[in-house]
Amino acid sequence: MTSPSLRVAIVGAGPAGIYAGNILAHTVGAAGGTVAIDLFDSLPAPYGLIRYGVAPDHPRIKGIVNSLHEMLDAGSIRFVGNVEIGRDLAIEDLQERYDAVILATGAIRDAALDIPGIDLPGSYGAADFVAWFDGHPDVPREWPLTASEVAVIGNGNVALDVARVLAKHAADLSSTEVPDNVLAGLEASAVTAVHVFGRRGPLDVKFTPIELRELGEVPDVDIVLADEDFAELELAAGSSNQLKVILRTFQAWRARGTTGASRRLHLHFWHAPVAVLGEERVEALRFERTAAGADGIVRGTGELRDIPVQAVYRAVGYYGTPVVDAPFDAVRGVIPNVEGRVVSIAPELDPVSEPAPIPGLYATGWIKRGPVGLIGHTKSDAMETIAHLVADAAAGALPAPAVDGDILALLDDQGVEYTTWDGWLALDAHERALGAAHRHTRERVKVVPRDEQVEVSRAGSLTLS
Repeated sequence: MTSPSLRVAIVGAGPAGIYAGNILAHTVGAAGGTVAIDLFDSLPAPYGLIRYGVAPDHPRIKGIVNSLHEMLDAGSIRFVGNVEIGRDLAIEDLQERYDAVILATGAIRDAALDIPGIDLPGSYGAADFVAWFDGHPDVPREWPLTASEVAVIGNGNVALDVARVLAKHAADLSSTEVPDNVLAGLEASAVTAVHVFGRRGPLDVKFTPIELRELGEVPDVDIVLADEDFAELELAAGSSNQLKVILRTFQAWRARGTTGASRRLHLHFWHAPVAVLGEERVEALRFERTAAGADGIVRGTGELRDIPVQAVYRAVGYYGTPVVDAPFDAVRGVIPNVEGRVVSIAPELDPVSEPAPIPGLYATGWIKRGPVGLIGHTKSDAMETIAHLVADAAAGALPAPAVDGDILALLDDQGVEYTTWDGWLALDAHERALGAAHRHTRERVKVVPRDEQVEVSRAGSLTLS
């Protein structure tokens, strides 16, 4: 069956949105149809968390960026940046002009950690800190790094990213794309000890072996492990190679011991956070020691420990980014959906009657399934969502657009300074030129202020047009 001609809007220009657009273009094209795809993002630049949520010292991320670049540069997807749905455009504006709308807004906020004292000054969300050192335009340019002893709560990759950046000397990040204001902040950092806490054991960590090994390669930083956390620790029969590598890494660090480095990174296990202590600001963290029972369930032992720190970062997960006037499950932090088809109420809240999909509205990525999984999961998410969208189009189940005309005309009429793919190419070239001219000769130096990004992008867009 020949696929019909479609117009589709995707909200969110991170990996989830870009993969969805690329899969949609190939699927419809292979069926002999045509599709016009507009990819909207609230930021002036594309790539979402790949640009603003990954530590700058991860060179392997460049491969993902290159892949996403190729997808957008192919010309089948039109990028429209610096446009926030709910502020510059309503979701209704999209629904009136497109056959389908795919929400791929991801998750950029920190999940809550509901313990006493968590809101004391000196307590931060890891996502906010990551956004700062990645040069996100909507966070403050300065970050308080006045604490000498810092705690990071969490045992995932984000926790390790935060801990590694806090423990590193600024000079060891000077060759990356980290913005100049961040380098200046890290150079003035008072941090000498970083403590990372997990409520489960060393073999239950959520970070990858690669992330773990990178810690041991940080210059002038000692990794400190407590013998009590490894007592009677054995690999279960049939354990994965990943777990074996993780255990070997831990054992190598324990055998090496400390070297007298100027900074220390402590990895604590079997510690469940109970409270943040302090009068006017963070002074310590209280933990309950935990242990795994015969059934494998981790429970508190009743033993409490207070560990002095002057700052704490919670890295216990992300929380989805809602879209104004779209359904949202505030408990799970996702847009309620059934296999990518958006529904008005979360299925688990109405187990009796099957929720009916909202015609023409879809979700993909973290906002669809929650903030778990890697890039491979994002691709499979997009494939499932696009399969349903194409099936709905073939069945005539998509609402026909009620308003004709290019959405850019509406943005022009409203005075929205949107950015384009040509504009991103100009900003990309500008940042690379800044890097080449830098005293450390870097691949790029990120432009941080939003207005400067927009100015460079729009001026470059006119030049390239």
